[in-house]
Amino acid sequence: MKKLAILFCVITIVSGLAFRMNGGSRYNELYTTQIQRFIDQQDHLLKSVETADLSSEKDIHTILDQLELARLKLKENDFWLRYLNPILYRKINGPLPIEWETEVFEKFEKPYKRTGAGLTLTELYLGEKSINKDSLISLIQMAIDASKAFEADSITHNLLSHDHFFLANRLFILNLASIYTTGFECPNTKNVIVELRHMLVHVKDIYQRYNQSFSSAPLTTDYLDLYDKTIAFVNNQPSDYTQFNHFSFIKDYVNGLFKRNQQFINAYSVTSTSYNDYTLSDQCFSIFDKSLYQGQNTKGIYSPIHEAEVLNEIKQVGKLLFFDPILSGNNKRSCASCHKPDQYFTDTSAQANLEYGQQQLLSRNTISLMNVTFNHLIMMDGRHISLQDQATEVMMSGKEMNSNEKELIDKVLSCKEYKEAFKRFLKRTPEEKQVTLSHINSALTLYYGDFSNYYSPFDDAINNDKPLGEKEISGFNLFMSKAQCATCHFVPQFNGVKPPFISSEFEVIGVPEDAHFAKLSSDSGRYKVNPAGETLHAFRTGTLRNAAHTKPYMHNGVLKSLEEVLDFYDAGGGVGKKLDVGNQTLSADSLKLTPDEKEKIIAFIHSLSENSRTEKPPLKLPASSNEKLNLRKVGGEY
Repeated sequence: MKKLAILFCVITIVSGLAFRMNGGSRYNELYTTQIQRFIDQQDHLLKSVETADLSSEKDIHTILDQLELARLKLKENDFWLRYLNPILYRKINGPLPIEWETEVFEKFEKPYKRTGAGLTLTELYLGEKSINKDSLISLIQMAIDASKAFEADSITHNLLSHDHFFLANRLFILNLASIYTTGFECPNTKNVIVELRHMLVHVKDIYQRYNQSFSSAPLTTDYLDLYDKTIAFVNNQPSDYTQFNHFSFIKDYVNGLFKRNQQFINAYSVTSTSYNDYTLSDQCFSIFDKSLYQGQNTKGIYSPIHEAEVLNEIKQVGKLLFFDPILSGNNKRSCASCHKPDQYFTDTSAQANLEYGQQQLLSRNTISLMNVTFNHLIMMDGRHISLQDQATEVMMSGKEMNSNEKELIDKVLSCKEYKEAFKRFLKRTPEEKQVTLSHINSALTLYYGDFSNYYSPFDDAINNDKPLGEKEISGFNLFMSKAQCATCHFVPQFNGVKPPFISSEFEVIGVPEDAHFAKLSSDSGRYKVNPAGETLHAFRTGTLRNAAHTKPYMHNGVLKSLEEVLDFYDAGGGVGKKLDVGNQTLSADSLKLTPDEKEKIIAFIHSLSENSRTEKPPLKLPASSNEKLNLRKVGGEY
């Protein structure tokens, strides 16, 4: 009897494994088949180029037809390719020939060069006046080689576990919200919705095969029902992406899919070994929840502290320091001198603030500190990897606060209130034997980092079903399509950080030196940090949240209103304004926006104004044992 019981258990286990392996093979089979079909279609594309007469309009059309078919095959596989190896993906469908990257987990290293190739660059190259066949062949061949690499065991081993599926699905859903409907990687915008429809149907095939293979961690009926409704919604929408209802697509469908997928990640104990998931939170259930990802650690040296009471005490000290000119060399300039809390932590009164010596203006406009935590690189040229580094540079800079480390610490600790507080904090950072500049700058960043946690009427419309005006909704739909704003300012932070939110993007848009567009701004931007042809005059793409209240605009504050900004983009940036910008990443073509359309886009930007708390300055500053320091004024003098 005992032997029979053991035999029964063995048969049950073997049968279960056989079922799992058989199911797994069906899922793997779909992956293998679709990858091969994609490679085959790229081969057809390559042959059409090799046999073409590139001076023949007919042959160019034949190539474009084959390219369109290859793009549809790409969309059938995008679910896997983009997640399983994003570096290889750039060879298949890179948006730019060269990208310089500093990803969040490698911020301490110098920027590195990524070479792009593939379908998008092939289509863009075919639109140029002079086409070199060898160059065209190279773009396609690199894509084919990269596609074949997805058949390697080093990648396909991920398919054996359900973990990869839900993480790839999360990225897919985030891209539904952020890039798949915007034309970001689709040069022929007439095909944006066509490709979206095709992709959605084939992802459903992936879902079905997955459920057959992983019955212990399935997609549930309510998820699949919502997905079917998503397909139906898209099929019933106009094929013109400028007429597509991007707002309803995200609010009523995509965000719900994201919520359910996050629930699966938790319920099925999904784990990640991919840097794609480095910054994403598993505990966030809306794409427009501010906890979706974090680009910065506002705690700094206080990272080990989790008690709310202690953190609040540090924030209160940080607030005092923010308004205290004791951090400057002459005790007359504070953080609040330039980052005014009643002006969304920027200065709307001037194109740029005065230098420390008060003889001339700083070269760049003051950036708002609100939502700064969602940037992986800090400053417009991205030269800092942490908020604490940025705060230190400003305090030490001869043009800004002109302090020095020892003197600054001594002055702060000459105030009894500060000294007693930092003594308490020092006990919570046992790796340090005495109060350091890191204790001071981390108190500052913990304080103003809180102002990245507020929500706007647009967020409330998505998250809480609050009403949003038709004008604002129309503006968002234009923002996501005809105006091409969303190809640089990505949902949900409307900055240059796109899914999976692990790097910050820089753009060259041709900002002028002055409002007359007589010449290009002389500021070389990112080039100062990473000298390369592609980075000359490149600047980090900032958030549009609160932009209605943070004028003037651009790195040098040259544009004074949102109307001027839209006119600049509508004209095609610097090149459209007849400036010489050889590496401009912004399209030089006019957007042909009407006055009414611009008005709607501005209404949408106003809906991104967050309901932040009113921050009042402290009534007084901590007294110092140095009587001269007690003459300092709250907020500074200039």
